[in-house]
Amino acid sequence: MAASLSPIPRSIDLNADLGEYSTPGEGSSDRELLSIVTSANIACGAHAGNEAVMREVIAMAAANGVTVGAHPGYGDPNGFGRRELGIPAKRIRDEVALQIREMLEVCAAEGTRLRHVKPHGALYNRASVDAEAANAIAEAVHSVDPGLILVGLAGSELLRAGRNASLTVAGEAFADRAYLAEGTLAPRDIKGAVLDDPEKVADRALRMVLEAAVTSMGGATVRVDADTICVHGDSDRAVALARAVRKRLEANGIRIAPFAV
Repeated sequence: MAASLSPIPRSIDLNADLGEYSTPGEGSSDRELLSIVTSANIACGAHAGNEAVMREVIAMAAANGVTVGAHPGYGDPNGFGRRELGIPAKRIRDEVALQIREMLEVCAAEGTRLRHVKPHGALYNRASVDAEAANAIAEAVHSVDPGLILVGLAGSELLRAGRNASLTVAGEAFADRAYLAEGTLAPRDIKGAVLDDPEKVADRALRMVLEAAVTSMGGATVRVDADTICVHGDSDRAVALARAVRKRLEANGIRIAPFAV
């Protein structure tokens, strides 16, 4: 029977997508974010990053007690993995498995444990609604290490596929992204889809934890059963947003702690 992480009352994980640069030493914002978040999703070299950057971010995460996850995406660095490529499920499975194995090898070399997998960008969005793509990702994770936790959008096909593959899953909510009424993320090309006001983002994160809800762009209430909240690491105000979210949650008695324990 598949396991599913249940939200611990008054506790939440805070994650960021990191390692999305090409030269070691460029990730100054990553270094700051790793003093705030509790889980890091590290690019595996397909949409961004490379082995040297992976090593650097893993080492920084370990130094801060931050749990490490693989962040596989489409092999599309020119589009930063945010263009839907429509590749077949078998290729998704093979490429995701390859990226996870590469991250496992780097983690092993750095003496760090890989705890979870969270797809990136267009692949993540596709797997949220496309059962075939979701199953391919879940199969890839299980084939590499069935003990890895699969992170996906709360209420998504990806979480359903993970449970069906007997994986532990973790539901994710996004404090800095707008939602559509059906519970998916608003496309980035829609005005207002990406949020950058620290106070508003912190307010949303607090409601996600206390009420398991967020208001969509059209005004509908969307349920979000989240084990972890994401603040994107590549935004210009990433550090300010993450700091505001953590401060607001802790001020309301919410413990910030990694889900991957």
